[in-house]
Formats: sequence, structure tokens, C-alpha cells
Amino acid sequence: MKQFAPASCPRLIVKVGSALLVDAQGQVRRDWLTTLVADLAERARAGQQVAVVSSGAIALGARRLGLAKGGRASLEDAQAAAATGQIALAGIWAELLGAQGLTAAQMLVTLDDLEDRRRYLNAAATLDRLLGLGVVPVLNENDSVATEEIRFGDNDRLAARVAQAAGAQGVILLSDVDGLYDRNPGQPGARHIPRVERIDDAIEAMADRGSGSGMGSGGMVSKIAAARIANAAGAHLAIASGRIEHPLSAEARHTLFVAEKSAPARKAWLAGGLTARGTIHVDAGAARALGQGKSLLAAGATRVEGAFARGDLVVIAGPDGKAIARGLAEYPSDDAARIVGRRNEDQAELLGYAPRTALVHRSHMALL
Repeated sequence: MKQFAPASCPRLIVKVGSALLVDAQGQVRRDWLTTLVADLAERARAGQQVAVVSSGAIALGARRLGLAKGGRASLEDAQAAAATGQIALAGIWAELLGAQGLTAAQMLVTLDDLEDRRRYLNAAATLDRLLGLGVVPVLNENDSVATEEIRFGDNDRLAARVAQAAGAQGVILLSDVDGLYDRNPGQPGARHIPRVERIDDAIEAMADRGSGSGMGSGGMVSKIAAARIANAAGAHLAIASGRIEHPLSAEARHTLFVAEKSAPARKAWLAGGLTARGTIHVDAGAARALGQGKSLLAAGATRVEGAFARGDLVVIAGPDGKAIARGLAEYPSDDAARIVGRRNEDQAELLGYAPRTALVHRSHMALL
């Protein structure tokens, strides 16, 4: 993992999947976890600030409560398992980090905590202070209160959003796979992809939705989504196998998604948003204009989907239906639909009030 040397990556986020932390019997893989914590301690001593996004609470809690299907038979089972398992998980991290002379802190977050701008800034400030104090924050989704409709659903994307909030330069997703392949790695002739400079349609087509263990919730699709979020925030992201001891210090095969130039903090937050309230479809001319840094004008829009208010996050989709940008709507959805395709001089009569300069202003928009 030479790309994530302390000198070039002052802050690092390490995500650990359920299948690495918990075995098939629901027990913590303590010996392996001890080697990972030793790696984290080595990095901390070298001056690197590290936060951990740790899965495993549901798997641990399900074992303790005797719940079927690993605690995922129902939302209520998952919430109960998470509440029970999280306290055990936090205790294990605190114990092992403490043995290395490191202080652990626990942060449980929901999707709304990182999608709402004010709460996002609060979380970012807490992370910054903890890391500055030399503490190792251990984060997880707060599954005991999250619902199916409002949750990350996997810790890959959570890790990318945490990296964004923490201003980290790198993310390592430790998993049961050693990176991206051009097809399901179980198929003959599957080719490992060591480096991805740009996430395009060809890269996304390689993703395999399955998680190898059946214990976690994030497959390769979620990892590529995480890479997109991290890269947009200026953080490199690596998918690496945790099926070896000392996974952060061993020279092992992995896939590195190379970050582009970091976007301003607000635009990085917009690009990484996961809970858009609606979609504004645009024509080819508008899509080109957005690529040149222009605002989205009503004349270039073709239709509106969803119900949103002014200030809500919306997706902007090109003629092929693919998302090309995210931004904050200048109009509620009903008014936006009234002026789709209309020029500025026609809009006042349709709206009954003086129109705004754009449907989505370039200052409140991030290209994808």
C-alpha cells in the first residue's frame, strides 16, 4: 500500500467488512484483528491520523441474541442485533487499540447526519478534533435507528463520506476480495484491474453485486460508488483483501482508484449526496453547457421527476437518462415543471412571480 504512505496521506480512513471481523459462528476474529490494530498503531506512530469504519455489529449481535439469518430476517431483528452487537464491537476496538497505547472513540451516524449540511459540518468538526488529538475514531452506521428508506445500507459509501468529512486523502476498503476484476472473479479468465484513473461505464459494468461472504451488505457496486464519492472529494480509494494478516503493511494485490483534483468542500459534499429528492432531465445543449461550468436554465430542461422543495438536492440527468450533476434546486418541483423548456421572458406569467436566474445555479452544483 505504498500509495498511502504517511508523508503523502496525512489522514486515512480504513473500512473493515463484517466477513473479516466476524467468523461464520458469529465470533470475533480476534487474532486477525490484533494484526490490523498493530498496523494502525504503526501508522499512528509514524504521524498518520487514522479513522476506522467498522462493520460487524449486526453479525455480533445476532449471535448473542440467537437470531436467524444473521440478524437480517427483518428490520426489527437487524436493529436489535445492531444495538446489542455495537456495544461489544466498540469494546473490542477500545481494548485492542488501548493495548497499543491508542485511545478509541465511537461515532454512530445515520445517512441524514451526513446528508443534512449542518449536521454534516458538526460531524466533520468532531472528526477533525478527535483526529487532531491523536484519537482513533471508530465509526459505524447507527443501524439501531436507521430505516430501510433512510440508511447508507453499506459501510463502503459511509467510509467515503467519512473521508470527505474528515478531509482525508485516502480510503482503504478491506474486504473479502482483493480488488476489481473485469468480471466475477470466480469465472475463468477473470482479469484483475490494478489501477483505475477514471470511473466510466466500462468500469461500472465490471462490478459484481454479490458479496463473497453473504455476511456483509456491500458488493462491488457499492465499492465503486464509494470510489466515486471519495475521488470527487480528492481522496484516493483502494479495495484490498483483508484475508491476510497485517493487511495494511503487507505487499498485496489491490485496486487503486485515483482521485481527481479535489473539489471545493461544498461541491464535494453535493457530489457525494445520496438522497436526492428528484431529477431534472436536460437536453444535449444544456448538458454541454453544464460541462462548461454554466448554470442550468429552464430552457434546457425537458422534464422534472419527483417532489422537491427549493433548496433540496436534485440530480440532473442528460438525454440518455444518466446523472451528470447534482445540485440544489432553485424552485419547488411544481414550479420547475411549469417552466421546463421555457425562456426567461415567458416564465413570469407561468409562475405568477419574477423568475430566478436558473433552475440550478452553478454555485450550488457539482458535476459527476
